[in-house]
Amino acid sequence: MSVLVIADHDAGALSPATARVVQGASELGPIDLLVIGENTENIAAEAAALAGVTKVLTCQGAVLADGLATLLSTLAVRYHYVVASAGSVGKDVIPRLAAKLDLMPVTDIVKILGPTRFERPIYAGNAVQTVSDNQPRHVLTLRASAFRPAASSGTAAPIQVLDSPVDSAVKLLADHRTQSDTPDLATAQIVIGGGIALGSAENFALIENLAKKLGAAVGATRAAVDAGYAPNDWQIGQTGKIIAPDLYIAIGISGALQHLAGIQGAKKILAINTDAEAPLVKLADVALVGDLFEIIPQLIAELDRLGVKR
Repeated sequence: MSVLVIADHDAGALSPATARVVQGASELGPIDLLVIGENTENIAAEAAALAGVTKVLTCQGAVLADGLATLLSTLAVRYHYVVASAGSVGKDVIPRLAAKLDLMPVTDIVKILGPTRFERPIYAGNAVQTVSDNQPRHVLTLRASAFRPAASSGTAAPIQVLDSPVDSAVKLLADHRTQSDTPDLATAQIVIGGGIALGSAENFALIENLAKKLGAAVGATRAAVDAGYAPNDWQIGQTGKIIAPDLYIAIGISGALQHLAGIQGAKKILAINTDAEAPLVKLADVALVGDLFEIIPQLIAELDRLGVKR
């Protein structure tokens, strides 16, 4: 069965989420990968090298949901599946596309059980629902963090340029970015999260310093973001980013339900907290009970002593 995957890209590079979605969608059939944007030659070449990709389609235009949904509705007749990541673009365009095709979308998939059977989290991640999608075509979003990234195939798939550019009624006026040299939060192997207990934006420098030592991404709870201690794009949880790192280090985080919903894919959890009865401390594989302002400098000093540098 044929699969069309919408590629995520940013700042002239393919998003790490795309390789993960390709890996997940490869269980459904051979993949055509759609790259939309301006000056996407390098992105298309990067996409063509992913294992499981048989063809890359490129189209000029802005990745804005109204025009993208129209384009996809014309392409969808060629495919059994149209798949996107459960990120900002996927959440915006997939419901629009499903409405145009008169189909029910299946969203936030974390496991593919078969051609028409999928698993997705419900109730803030406290339960997993098995969905059977017995429709002639399938419109899906995959939670990228639930899948390992596709490897490079070693050979490049052919690239085809689509004639019709994306035509949108919406115009992008500005693009405001947060500059960071840390890994992408949604796909990082190590994530360090800080909570409201840090007390200020200045104290989050402790988290950032430790993250640099470990080559980790930095995250925060909703309470810390709402208090102004951390930027919005650091928020982890049901209303923030969903993560699935190999190691999650939670510092000063009690473990509110919406935060726990965002970290359930973590392989190992280390919690640092003064409260031994905090939900996240009980959930953690390893817990350090104590003052974070004493523990974190000691951890950094020990990493320096061992010569750990990423």
